[in-house]
Amino acid sequence: MTDTRHSDRPSKVRSEKQPIEVRERDSAASGAPIAGWATGDRFSWEEIHQRLLAGADEEVAEKTRVLFFSGLTAGFAITLTFLGLTTGLAAFPDNPFLASLLYPIGFLYIVLGRYQLYTENTLPPVKLVLTRLASLPLLLRLWAIVLTSNILGAMFGAFILSEAGVVSEAGGDAAATLLEHSLATSWWSVFFKAFFAGWLVAGVVWLSFAARDTISRVLIIYFVFFTITATGLYHIISSTCEVFFLYFRSGIDLGAAAWGLLLPVGLGNTIGGVVAFSLVGYVQSEQHRYPEVRVLSLRDMLFSWKGGRPFGTPRPRTPHTEQSTGEVDRDTS
Repeated sequence: MTDTRHSDRPSKVRSEKQPIEVRERDSAASGAPIAGWATGDRFSWEEIHQRLLAGADEEVAEKTRVLFFSGLTAGFAITLTFLGLTTGLAAFPDNPFLASLLYPIGFLYIVLGRYQLYTENTLPPVKLVLTRLASLPLLLRLWAIVLTSNILGAMFGAFILSEAGVVSEAGGDAAATLLEHSLATSWWSVFFKAFFAGWLVAGVVWLSFAARDTISRVLIIYFVFFTITATGLYHIISSTCEVFFLYFRSGIDLGAAAWGLLLPVGLGNTIGGVVAFSLVGYVQSEQHRYPEVRVLSLRDMLFSWKGGRPFGTPRPRTPHTEQSTGEVDRDTS
């Protein structure tokens, strides 16, 4: 007698339906995988890379107005981080660990809200340029718009904090002491502290694309940015808010603060994010360009405004999806 419990009929039915299920489950609208190929709840390095490029592809050619106001919102949200830090410093002046507990709050708003933060843009758009999917001028345009709007937002938030008396006297004095210590630190020491902070922020972006749920992203964002301030590292936008708060509060020397703090922090964050994360991974990602169409020539990459695509543009199929379905999307040719 045949044991029907071991019949392969159900598995055949599942295999016949599998191409449809894979097509619906494994690709987002952009064509990037929404689930891991080998292990459903984890992504391979290549799959994380594809998701990151697909996200950057939508943003790099965004309208100037959209980028500007998104960056302005992010810069203003940094005031929450500065407020949290000054509150912690006033409560725990001799304990950097406890004083840093509220520092990540502004970054949680920014990263989870998908607002444009300059230090987040040292990874995804740079990856697009390295894989020849966007031009260098397009990258520099993005950086200029986002950095300018972030600084303006931070300045506006710092003005409100100082004029409205939101920050306590103890918190303002703690911020002044912190800035005095930073300006007394050597230029290159500030630069390298910012370098590691830039690397950490780029890591937040990478890990956010690897994560599959909001709770994981919250924990990643919180602990990385907590580490930045608890270990005495520097972030350009939060440092900008600190400098302008004290400028509006007590009229500090803005030129000295710009040269001794903001310049090395800005350069350190940028180089840390680009070199330590984007360039180091270039060799690994060189053969995994995504999407695998419209790869720019060297001339276009250096001198054109090409790159990025509207969300409604048809996307190519990912290689693992094509293998699973046994079909190749004709729209990508």
